[in-house]
Amino acid sequence: MELLRWNGEKPLLRQPTMLVAFEGWNDAGDAASTAASHVCERLDAVPFASIDPEIFYDFTSTRPHVKLTDTGREIAWPKNTFSAVELPNSEQDLLVLTGTEPQLRWRTYTDLILQMVEEFDVQLVVSLGSLITDVVHSRPSTVYSAGYDAELIDKLDLEPSNYEGPSGIVGVLHDVLVRNRRSSVSLWSSIPSYVPHASSPKAALALVNRVSQLLDLSIPNTSLELGAAAYEQQIDKLINEDEETRAYVSQMEQAYDQSMSPESGAELIEELEKYLRDNI
Repeated sequence: MELLRWNGEKPLLRQPTMLVAFEGWNDAGDAASTAASHVCERLDAVPFASIDPEIFYDFTSTRPHVKLTDTGREIAWPKNTFSAVELPNSEQDLLVLTGTEPQLRWRTYTDLILQMVEEFDVQLVVSLGSLITDVVHSRPSTVYSAGYDAELIDKLDLEPSNYEGPSGIVGVLHDVLVRNRRSSVSLWSSIPSYVPHASSPKAALALVNRVSQLLDLSIPNTSLELGAAAYEQQIDKLINEDEETRAYVSQMEQAYDQSMSPESGAELIEELEKYLRDNI
């Protein structure tokens, strides 16, 4: 079975960066997958290859979907798609992998991604993730950046990851990249713990902005900005219906505002970085 499926000719990419995001365990509030899809849409990414899902998923858990089309009935299987973005105003291009965290054969799966990294001589892999933390929805969404090799950590002023515990596919992928001497960075946005299941365009926007900064890209964000504003309004309405939650959020807002004073800002950043470093 051919696990990598190519759609037509391989693109000619110049020393690309690879952006990676997976739906599932690493994608609280759908922020990572939303951010990656937004980048693809706004930069006119062209799909050119995919990973066959057959051996990587338990289809009783991640079920295919039935769709009715003009030509009849169609089965939509879990997708893992590689897309190419040519950046005429940059010296490097972009390669984007959007997919769903597999249940099976993670080593084989990540080896396929490594194969693509080597095929196109990818210079840097940037993974996107999001996690649930004690943050407040009405204040700026925090993005934490972690590096996995000393040289890149120094170059980009990143924090090393000291996390120990259960890992998602993102952690396994970075381990494979490090062992094969490939540079990688992990970006994580934060989702409020009191609305853990609500999709967060605000956290997705924070990720896209961090990607833009890291890769020196201009990515139109109007739709995410509008979505972020609507998200805040919806959460405001929700918490105002519950006195206990409203009081809890108000306390968090006050604590955040106080922590942003010049005297305590550095201390908060240090505490936040330690928390995220120990939980990613």
